[in-house]
Amino acid sequence: MRIVTEFPHKLRHIENIWIPVVGGINLAARMWLPEDAEKNPVPAIIECVPYRKRDGLRFRDDEMHPYTAGHGYAVLRIDLRGTGESEGLPDDEYTVAEQDDIIAAIAWIAAQEWCTGKVGMMGISWGGFNSLQVAARQPEALKAIITVDSSDDRYNDDVHYMQGVLLHDNFSWASAMYAYAVLPPDPELVGPRWRQMWLDRLKHYRFPFHIWGGHQNRDAYWRQASVIENYDAIKAAVFAIGGWEDGYSNTVPRLCQHVKSPVKGWIGPWGHAYPHNALPGPEAGFLQEALRWWDQWLKGKETGVTRDPKITVWMNDSYAPDPCALERPGRWIAEDQWPSPRITTEKIKFGRYTLGHAPEAVSLSVKSPQTCGLSSVEWCSYGGSDGDYPAEQRGDDGMSLCFDGLPLKERCEIFGMPVVELAFAVDKPVARIAVRLNDVAPDGASTRVTFCVFSLNHKDDQEHPADLVPGRRYTARIPLNYIAHAFLPGHRLRVAVSTNYWPMMMPAPEAATLTLFTDGCHLELPVRPTGAKDPAFEIPPPEKASHAPGHVTREGSAKREARLDIATGEIVLVNHKDAGGYHFAEIGVTSDCKVIETYRISPNDPLSYRCDISYEQMLKGPDWEARTVSLTSIKAEKAHFRITARMDAFDAGTRIFSDEEAYDLKREYC
Repeated sequence: MRIVTEFPHKLRHIENIWIPVVGGINLAARMWLPEDAEKNPVPAIIECVPYRKRDGLRFRDDEMHPYTAGHGYAVLRIDLRGTGESEGLPDDEYTVAEQDDIIAAIAWIAAQEWCTGKVGMMGISWGGFNSLQVAARQPEALKAIITVDSSDDRYNDDVHYMQGVLLHDNFSWASAMYAYAVLPPDPELVGPRWRQMWLDRLKHYRFPFHIWGGHQNRDAYWRQASVIENYDAIKAAVFAIGGWEDGYSNTVPRLCQHVKSPVKGWIGPWGHAYPHNALPGPEAGFLQEALRWWDQWLKGKETGVTRDPKITVWMNDSYAPDPCALERPGRWIAEDQWPSPRITTEKIKFGRYTLGHAPEAVSLSVKSPQTCGLSSVEWCSYGGSDGDYPAEQRGDDGMSLCFDGLPLKERCEIFGMPVVELAFAVDKPVARIAVRLNDVAPDGASTRVTFCVFSLNHKDDQEHPADLVPGRRYTARIPLNYIAHAFLPGHRLRVAVSTNYWPMMMPAPEAATLTLFTDGCHLELPVRPTGAKDPAFEIPPPEKASHAPGHVTREGSAKREARLDIATGEIVLVNHKDAGGYHFAEIGVTSDCKVIETYRISPNDPLSYRCDISYEQMLKGPDWEARTVSLTSIKAEKAHFRITARMDAFDAGTRIFSDEEAYDLKREYC
């Protein structure tokens, strides 16, 4: 990683400016811009997220935004309404009101004397989502966006649901925001009103699982702000970036296929992080590529991005399962067109536990233990340092129906979305499955390549799912996540199908037995010709700016541990996500965060599922200290979920707010 300290433009840093938006509210922004921008206006680039510009993402912002500003841009990191120092009250994610605020901010920025009137928008995750959403609203000044690790489909490809299945991340993410969104503004920036602003946030913001768990099917709530509903609404140029270990890898190929404005895609081996400091490696020079994009569409420079391949991705080679891997073997590949005309679909039929050989029309049944899935804890990886990549799959394979191919005689490369079509019957009216495509090495090690969890009740209509008739034969097409992977000679392909995938997906109300009819089952594999020539492209090495000084005040730790009760078979999984503490010397603020997630389930009882999450957040300034402690739990019952949520807030050690609620949330097909 190269640290860049000298830039073409000398910079001015403004710790906080106020941007007037809707209803007399001011959003708070941190800004970097060239010293002479008032005399020589520059384009502006904004990033809008609720993650606290003052402290939460300060070091990350320091490494990125001065780099871009130093090349002739005004860069503004804006806190969303009711978060950080911004006025108003925090609310739900991706609302029309959020978009209205950002559109008003864009218009205000474009009219400033230091701005040329052209604006770009960027961000990762939440900031990548709203970049797409605001682009679809077509504000006049917005000319280009960069969206990283985001989704065009809020129902199928976000933290809440996957193909109709309630993800445990839905609840854990609600728990995280419950503790984080209500943190106070910094008194140094907002003055004595900080306590009242804090109290207003605490009183207003409710545990958001009320909302996200309350929309269990793909209704109008999820369609709002899902740009998959109308790609043609996007007129700005789009640079879309993702990672194969991230939860949002499907967005990039879909945008490259459907957006009609200039679009370019980039997918690395990474988890949920910007490419210049993401794991697993290799990392890549995101900031240089971003500059090429901005210079082309905001400054009118010819940078060559219009001649770049449509999509550039990392092709994994077969690798051993390792939850903490730092690198992935493989190479970069590229396609000038997407979908690529040279990628063909190979249809591979199932037999009696076979894939592509010895075809046989048989029926095979499985009723996986509720504990199946432990080797793949997280729906989305945040970088693997705490073991959040999928581990060795043989344990879960043993609880699944597995269909194996013969050892490959030559290299087999795939790039695209594999699909598994299943002819099936179940013995319960509600059922869901997990389907994995694994790479099995000659020594038997099984690596998850891609997967999907899928509600069989949602197979025909995600907005109006229906009961399954026990014993009736059905067909379902299961879209696995997009992937680029090379299976090496001697390795075998394996399709593994299970009726559970804990704790990633919520167990069904009743344990179901799945029967597959192999005469109606096959795998559709997107095969790329081995040795296919790539168009010319370059992946620059990573660069970033330096961040301001600080020091660790408390070492954090991250680990996952599973405890098995030999007598009962119950498994208790504890995720320790202790971020530790850090002091930001430049502003005199210390932050600290501790998280513990505890999941438990018994192998034969789906209603034994329970999750308890505790969050403790602390901020401390020169003469103030704020702390929030939240405790949330979800318990599965047959007809409903039992939810409890408690929030306590402490001002310099004195509790100033406490709220607790318990309620039942009706289960539909989740």
